Amino acid sequence: MTELFEPVGEHDWRIATTATGVLADFNAAGVLTASDVHVATRVGALGGEADERVLLAVALAVRAVRRGSVCLDLATVRDVAPELAWPDEWPLERSPLVEAGVLRWERGLLYLDRYHRLETQVHDDLAARLALAPPAVDEPRLSAALEKVRSGHFSAEQEAAVVAAVHRRTTILTGGPGTGKTTTVARLLALLADQAGGGLSVALAAPTGKAATRLQEAVTAELEAVARTWPEAAALVGRPAGLTLHRLLGWRPDNATRFRHDRANRLKYDVVVVDESSMVELTMMGRLLEALRPDSRLVLVGDPRQLTSVGAGAVLSDLVAGYDGRPDSPVAALTENFRSEEDIKALAAALRDEDADAVLAVLRSPSDQVSFVEAPDDEAVERALRPDSVAAAGAVWRAAVDEDPARALAELDRYRLLCAHREGPFGVRRWNHLVERWLAEDADVDVHGQWYVGRPLLVTSNDYALDVYNGETGVVVRRDGRIRAFVAGSERLKEFAPGRLDAVETMHAMTIHKSQGSQADRVTVLLPDEGSRLLTRELFYTAVTRARHHVRVVGTEAAVRAAVGTRAQRATGLRLRLGAR
Repeated sequence: MTELFEPVGEHDWRIATTATGVLADFNAAGVLTASDVHVATRVGALGGEADERVLLAVALAVRAVRRGSVCLDLATVRDVAPELAWPDEWPLERSPLVEAGVLRWERGLLYLDRYHRLETQVHDDLAARLALAPPAVDEPRLSAALEKVRSGHFSAEQEAAVVAAVHRRTTILTGGPGTGKTTTVARLLALLADQAGGGLSVALAAPTGKAATRLQEAVTAELEAVARTWPEAAALVGRPAGLTLHRLLGWRPDNATRFRHDRANRLKYDVVVVDESSMVELTMMGRLLEALRPDSRLVLVGDPRQLTSVGAGAVLSDLVAGYDGRPDSPVAALTENFRSEEDIKALAAALRDEDADAVLAVLRSPSDQVSFVEAPDDEAVERALRPDSVAAAGAVWRAAVDEDPARALAELDRYRLLCAHREGPFGVRRWNHLVERWLAEDADVDVHGQWYVGRPLLVTSNDYALDVYNGETGVVVRRDGRIRAFVAGSERLKEFAPGRLDAVETMHAMTIHKSQGSQADRVTVLLPDEGSRLLTRELFYTAVTRARHHVRVVGTEAAVRAAVGTRAQRATGLRLRLGAR
């Protein structure tokens, strides 16, 4: 993943001296960056378009993709900066760029051609899958197998979702935390394997290595639970490995957006399960769909209320909204929450209901599961965060000094400090430095140097040669007198000489975006000021639902209300295409 949605210094003021007209005005106002203007002027020159209104639209379309949209909604674009002098009209229909197919103008939405083709492909591939004849089902065998998987937490709602999925080639399984999505997936796999008589080829995939590991571990545990009443179940399914989507599709070092598996070289799997599907961007969804065999089964699992992908698109939420009300909808929604942490459930429910007063009421009610520290200034924030941050980092350090990497990694999952930003007073970088400084106040703790013992690690990109993947966590440990880095993989701890790991960062704190696909026993959420452009309901919801047992929110009432009242907006046309039948 990249940091497209983190507030980095993206604006290049130098372009203001070379750009002219409306592009210069929008650049000077901070709406357009150097790259936006450069792409627009270059495309205009190559395509014979000189109208500055069209060039502005191109630059804004580039900006929209950079900020996560698939296209530009010209009906609402003025909201970006109402004070600027916007064109009275957008002469796009007669533009040579539209005529040449460089731009696509459809349903009031302006696309760069690549993203129009991707969105169309995703729609068409899904439509083709839904149009296929349903798979053959041995109904008596299914009924007998259902009797065997009803043990434990398996509600009527989950059973209905499983039965529907057995009869489909494509299933979109949605639900919030604690609704039993993994329980449902494990039982679905057992039923599908039983229908196939064993030998079912299954891939468990997710956008990040951490999420893939969690999926594999959770499905394996659920299959072991099923095996208590159906001993053959685990053997029927086998032990599918957790894979990142990049690894599943076959990453190519020579092409960042193309993979070894495509329409000419389909995936071998009978069933592909993708967890944390809200994180899957449009490009990756397109590559996945084109790599699937038409007769294979696809199960997309996720929570459409969570943060969307870092790249362009909001595919999962578009699919759920687009299929709503259609008789052929492949969506199965789980709503019953099995979690025992009632107050965390209540907080998540209040966020889903967009009720700021209810959110604050839950935060302020006495609870062992939810707490709210109203910190109006930096000093109050530091007082709130220091004790738990130092205690958690100290527990990791002690395990690392004791040469126990498994215990050190387990300690990492006990506590997590989550920030919306990467930089600034509320950013990860500052808090990583502060925790290290606080640790160093203990004379026994040495945090000098890049690879100090006890340093928690977050892998930030895939390294196929080393078999480490984006989102995996690790820790630096002293082992037999040497400094080693251990990374938690899907099936084993992976040990490395520190110098071999390039794409890692310190993880005393992490961004909420990077926390997707992971959980911790206790989570502290540091909210930025209410004016932050990252502060949205989806961000807040994602953060609080990372907690297994306790979530603490540190911030102000104004920040809480701003988060609840602000929805992440992404312009796409996928849900419109799905609804236009």
